[in-house]
Amino acid sequence: MKPSLDYILTIDLAHPPRPPARVEADLQTVVLNVRNSNRQRAIKVIHGYGSHGRGGSTRETVRDWAYNFRRHLRAVIYGENYNIFDDDTQELRDECGKIDDPDLQAANPGITILWVK
Repeated sequence: MKPSLDYILTIDLAHPPRPPARVEADLQTVVLNVRNSNRQRAIKVIHGYGSHGRGGSTRETVRDWAYNFRRHLRAVIYGENYNIFDDDTQELRDECGKIDDPDLQAANPGITILWVK
């Protein structure tokens, strides 16, 4: 039996595009919901990378928000670092389960994993 993605909640903040204040409010709500969940421990935020290849404003908003609220998070794993050789990724997988996640090892700068305390 394959472990499921039950402990990771995936949210798409890139589609449709939204203003930074809305992105931050959505993140705050989702983190609170995950903190109160019995099975979810992490959030995979799909924020996109931007159409110009430099990183988009939603990506910057998500990562800035995560930095400012890091006291509520065990780890912030950027998609480009989300691999089995990353210490935070290893710890997350050890504690929550070694799932078959298509974004693992993909070096995807369009996602960020927020591991909630």
